[in-house]
Amino acid sequence: MIKSDNISDYKKHTTDPIYKSDNRNTTTNSDTRLENRKLRLAILGAGGIARKMAETVNRMEKVELYAVASRTEEKARQFADTYHASRWYGSYEEMVADDGIDLVYIATPHSHHKEHTMLCLNHNRAVLCEKAFAVNTKEAEDMIRLAKEKNILLAEAMWVRYMPMSFTLKEIIDSDVIGKITGLTANLGYSLMQVERLIRPELAGGALLDLAPYTLNFATWVLGDNVSAIHTTMTPHETGVDKTEFINLIYPDGAIAGLFTTMESATDRRGVIYGTKGYIEVDNINNYEAFRIYENDRRLVQTINCPAQISGYEYEVLACKRALEKGLTECPEMPHEHTLYIMRLFDEIRKSW
Repeated sequence: MIKSDNISDYKKHTTDPIYKSDNRNTTTNSDTRLENRKLRLAILGAGGIARKMAETVNRMEKVELYAVASRTEEKARQFADTYHASRWYGSYEEMVADDGIDLVYIATPHSHHKEHTMLCLNHNRAVLCEKAFAVNTKEAEDMIRLAKEKNILLAEAMWVRYMPMSFTLKEIIDSDVIGKITGLTANLGYSLMQVERLIRPELAGGALLDLAPYTLNFATWVLGDNVSAIHTTMTPHETGVDKTEFINLIYPDGAIAGLFTTMESATDRRGVIYGTKGYIEVDNINNYEAFRIYENDRRLVQTINCPAQISGYEYEVLACKRALEKGLTECPEMPHEHTLYIMRLFDEIRKSW
């Protein structure tokens, strides 16, 4: 490992050709070198979700934890020591100047996603940005516009969309085993009122941006990106952020998605997809554990369990690696168009409150 007691001691522009800046993310050509070596991931932020990503990467064969940055050198150093990062930085600006980075994973609060994504893109760094992708549609549009102008990969870390189980669910629905989809329900709740960032408006707190990305992505994965009407109600926290909400999405064919999210209490995280021939129970909509398929007489006909995985985070990182190898600016699993669609839903929901 390469570490230093003084951040200024780093050789940020090494003579090793593999680390030289070649603007590999700013051309339409694929980075074929990634096919033959590990992807070097840098993590921007050192909080809880960053730790989960680091734990995951440490168990991956095709990815290495190359660097981490925090607002303080001590926190960055501790993180690097704990999770075996090759380099640590006491500022985000210093880290993104490191030409050895292939991909930056942004793990800071939603309120800072645009700022940190733009910082990375302006240094020609490919980005995997945590959900919620941004605070609003305007921010998301600015981020995606810059990525396209500079021809750099930018992906949203909506990890469920990258999981093999998501595509298994699609295959089940497309097989017509439960017939025409008439609606679905989904819930996601955790006891999170003690988490400071979630109750602070200036940090874009609230259940909508933290939990509803999962319920909304579940609904749109099954029913599509063509919602015709939204009906919603919300209970506010004393700080003004939303702590609990019901969201009903109405589709042109009459299908309805009933979604519930809360940061006041734990829920069973279950989704149910209803069809004319039967229904599917989904265990844990934000990290699929199992699908159970029932006929109309409520007879269980099949159970599909999630295959062994590290944490589920590995799939979004590997998708970015494939995208970089092909010279893409977005991941097919979570295209920019869908990211923007979800952001527009957020904006419409908030307007109605």
